[in-house]
Amino acid sequence: MQNSELQKPLIYLKGVGPHRAKLIQDELGLKTYADLINYFPFRYVDRTQFYKINELVESTAEVQIVGVITEIRMVSQRRGKRLVATFEDKTGAMELIWFKKHKVIREMLKINTPYVIFGKVSSYNHQMSMVHPELELLEEFKKDFSVKLQPVYSSTEKLTKQNLGSRFFIRILKQLFSELQSPFVETLPQSIVEELKLISPSKAYFNVHFPQSNELLMKAQFRLKWEEFFFIQMQLVRKNLFQKHKIKSYKFEIVGQYFNKFYNDVLPFNLTGAQKKVLKQIRKDLGLSAQMNRLLQGDVGSGKTIVGFMSMLIAIDNGFQTCMMAPTEILAKQHYQTIAGFCDEIGVSVSLLTGSSTTAQRREIHQNLENGTLHILVGTHALIEDKVKFHNLGFAIIDEQHRFGVAQRAKLWKKNDFPPNVLVMTATPIPRTLAMSLYGDLDISVIDELPPGRKLVKTVHRYDANRLKVFNFLKKEIAKGRQVYVVYPLIEESQNFDYKDLMDGYESISREFPKPEYQISIVYGKMKPEDKAHEMQRFVNGETQIMVATTVIEVGVNIPNASVMVIESAERFGLSQLHQLRGRVGRGAEQSYCILMTGHKLSDDAKTRLQTMTRTNDGFEIAEVDLKLRGPGDLMGTQQSGLLNLKIADVVKDNSILQSARHHAIRLLKKDHNLELPEHKYVKQRFIELTKHKFKWNYIS
Repeated sequence: MQNSELQKPLIYLKGVGPHRAKLIQDELGLKTYADLINYFPFRYVDRTQFYKINELVESTAEVQIVGVITEIRMVSQRRGKRLVATFEDKTGAMELIWFKKHKVIREMLKINTPYVIFGKVSSYNHQMSMVHPELELLEEFKKDFSVKLQPVYSSTEKLTKQNLGSRFFIRILKQLFSELQSPFVETLPQSIVEELKLISPSKAYFNVHFPQSNELLMKAQFRLKWEEFFFIQMQLVRKNLFQKHKIKSYKFEIVGQYFNKFYNDVLPFNLTGAQKKVLKQIRKDLGLSAQMNRLLQGDVGSGKTIVGFMSMLIAIDNGFQTCMMAPTEILAKQHYQTIAGFCDEIGVSVSLLTGSSTTAQRREIHQNLENGTLHILVGTHALIEDKVKFHNLGFAIIDEQHRFGVAQRAKLWKKNDFPPNVLVMTATPIPRTLAMSLYGDLDISVIDELPPGRKLVKTVHRYDANRLKVFNFLKKEIAKGRQVYVVYPLIEESQNFDYKDLMDGYESISREFPKPEYQISIVYGKMKPEDKAHEMQRFVNGETQIMVATTVIEVGVNIPNASVMVIESAERFGLSQLHQLRGRVGRGAEQSYCILMTGHKLSDDAKTRLQTMTRTNDGFEIAEVDLKLRGPGDLMGTQQSGLLNLKIADVVKDNSILQSARHHAIRLLKKDHNLELPEHKYVKQRFIELTKHKFKWNYIS
């Protein structure tokens, strides 16, 4: 952009003033001319088509007519009066009606002068009318540079009450363009502009607000979307290259006895092709002296933990300690239990450190960590406490990293002279478009195949009216020795309602599955931790056949014998949550089932979610649907949504533009990492400007 005039505060723009400037800043966060020019329309109204009065039909669409006002009168009604004007063209007559501001409008209207009117048409007693139309003298309309497609801007209730709606923004943006003396500076390299046939920034900004044709609007939107993605990708790609070239870590040159013994003698199954491919990528990274920052995506049950464990063994073979940090104690314990047996067989020492660890356990762990005899430490946030000191931490795995803050992750870096190599694992499939923007600074690996012999979970949707049939099915499964989850939604704003739901469900199930033939566990968020752990353990031990719970069991419970997941009020869950819950079953060799229970009244979005769940088990396909339904902000959660505070581009709809922008960002930075070539002068200026004010990404993945 690079136009110094654009840094002026809005208060100086004719037609704004101090009061309006403060309102606009408070409501929309717009402070400067630059902010205003980057406040883009969310839709456009076609002002190229005109109707004749005899062609009009009542509809919700807005229409545009040329004619003259032949008569103006005040009409009394039950409450007050209304102003009515007769509007005619060569084909007929209609009424224009105003219910307020009669005096101002009456003084403004001119008889027998051509007007363009615009608005929605209604019909009463075979008489067509338009209430509160937009009016413009035909002479002015022809001169106006917004004549083709009229922009529509979003506003707020407070601004609209002050008459600062879409029409106000059109007016002040026209004023802004008429005031601008110097054109926008081209920030993109000439080679890219020519290759992609991009229009100039001045032409793009003008046509995105006041399009002179549909074709120019499309070119303007493409240019601005591409540029927005390009500079985000420049930051992410540059950060990735910086990590690879500047941030040193430990180089693991050998694959030795621990890895080989485990792979040849202990590994109880064959690795899938996807697991082997990811291990190869990790081994290649670890053989370099640059710090590894890799994201490992894989569905629940795809075998990420084994890949992570084998990567740890490479670090241990090279004389380094490793750690695995999980967001919850349940998940940390599950990881520990998965790898502890393997460690015993190959002579690797492993410990678990969580908030529940005793003082004596902590003392022993701290001592063994510092003297280097402890190879692997698995735990929760407890790992990053200042008291926890490693002898030589060389490799760290962070599971479900979005649950940790940047400051928390940064503490791991300070445990050694060099930051450890980092593997981030997630069982939440991230759509490719979102991964490129949210984790574009990381190298991404995907395990996209389940271990052989694993049967896909059969998913069905059942209405509440079918509950007795569902109960009968559960009894048959329990008779085979299987266990069942029954999960109720948990929404923080209505905890009392949720608790009532849960308890009503528990009582209903207790009546249908009476003691002593059936035993039931119940788990919910507000239980005391020791009570929760006791109930969980009873289910793990097979002492209870049914677990009635809220979503506390979403992550971290691994019970191969559980073969049925019943999700009550499934319409109240998001797609990713439904998929995570379904992942709690299907962990054994037997066929497993997921039953989605709902009432009959379902929104269109809820129907789409349920149809998606019953159609596919593919987490990445589900994530793509989820992204389309919810948008990137909701998917990422409040902590990370700021990363994609896009002004005009959309990661879902503009996927191809995003990929093109990333491709060109990588190509440019590989050629000129520090942006020192003359042709990249303005790219560098824009890059510095954005990184200084907009994006404060740390070099922590």
